[in-house]
Amino acid sequence: MLSRRTLLTGSLALVFTPATAALAQQFAGNQAEWSQNYEAASRTRIRRTTTPMLSADTLAATEQTIAQYRDIAARGGWQPVRGVEGLRVGAKSPAVMALRQRLIVTGDLDPAAGESPIYDSYVEAGVRRFQARHGLSSTGTMTAATVAAMNVPVEVRIRQLEINVVRLRSFSGNLGQRYVTVNIPAALVETVENGTVHTRHAAGVGKIDRQSPIMNSKVVEINFNPFWTVPASIIRKDLIPKMQKEPNYLTENRIRIFNGAGQEISPSQVNWFSDEATRYRFRQDPGGDLNSMGFVRINIPNPHGVYMHDTPSKGIFGDDFRFVSSGCVRVQNVRDYIEWLLKDTPGWSREQIDAVFKSGERIDARLAQPVPIYWVYITAWATPDGLVQFRDDIYNKDGLGSSIPVASRVPNEPDQEMFLQN
Repeated sequence: MLSRRTLLTGSLALVFTPATAALAQQFAGNQAEWSQNYEAASRTRIRRTTTPMLSADTLAATEQTIAQYRDIAARGGWQPVRGVEGLRVGAKSPAVMALRQRLIVTGDLDPAAGESPIYDSYVEAGVRRFQARHGLSSTGTMTAATVAAMNVPVEVRIRQLEINVVRLRSFSGNLGQRYVTVNIPAALVETVENGTVHTRHAAGVGKIDRQSPIMNSKVVEINFNPFWTVPASIIRKDLIPKMQKEPNYLTENRIRIFNGAGQEISPSQVNWFSDEATRYRFRQDPGGDLNSMGFVRINIPNPHGVYMHDTPSKGIFGDDFRFVSSGCVRVQNVRDYIEWLLKDTPGWSREQIDAVFKSGERIDARLAQPVPIYWVYITAWATPDGLVQFRDDIYNKDGLGSSIPVASRVPNEPDQEMFLQN
């Protein structure tokens, strides 16, 4: 059995004691419906670090983690877990003993938790911790995505870390006093100020077939209550097929059609069973309850035609799989985000921002000082507290092929939400 020093650093150690482990075993021997918590979940909850993803500290921690994972590999790595899908607190199965060993190897469960076949609160807490480190909802239940992540071989994880160290090194210079990081595989936005993370936001990013680009740019302007002009690619791929099936779709979603002279025309004037629609401009009226950009658009000059924005479909931010857009990035808690962006721009306090949201008035706010922004692709990294994070290689840029199963998280589409949202 691995000692704690050979695992991912001492800070991953949990708080189990031999006494509580013995008590757990005693109860486990008498009943399968063993569900008491002993505060295991709260004690193993992952604390949010203030260390930026793009930082010298993250780079150093990731380099150290490679050595630690190589040591795990030299000791035999970990064995695949089988027969555990669907297990939760109270279940009893011989497969739980193998699950315990799998969690122990990567520091998600303390060895003192014992070898019981009962899926007790300690196992549940360890599974929650593992899920959080892999960008999965921390349910504590063995989902298919959790099993798939656990069964990625240690050699693949080592290679993933090695690839991402190179990416992290490319951002080891001065990124600015204030900047934003969008990590596409993690579907996460970080705002950083003076070397410390100020806010974090869940994000919705590009689908596998409509990828968000890797790029460096600057945030220059905030558009409140914006119109949305439908991109040509969406007109062809989505809007025309939609109108063939639902002729009232444009009217119901307040999307207007304009010809080359700027005159509005009726949807009934368009032949939707041809490419005629591609010759027109489609614009959705403002309105955070329906407009595909919600209440706000964040402008980022770039050759890809992408930007960041709010969304009326807030439910996506609670999903594990947030690869749902046509390349743009949707931001959770967007008011907090734009408040931070505009903090050095006179006339834009939180109260003023909230007032503009409420008014529905079409207003632009130019940042007094543009903020650097980095859209990056980081699928594995570690922080100085010893926490190691992995994400699916959703766009297959790690070059590891099918070694990391992504499909286990892909939702049934296209009915997940309104297709037009960018």
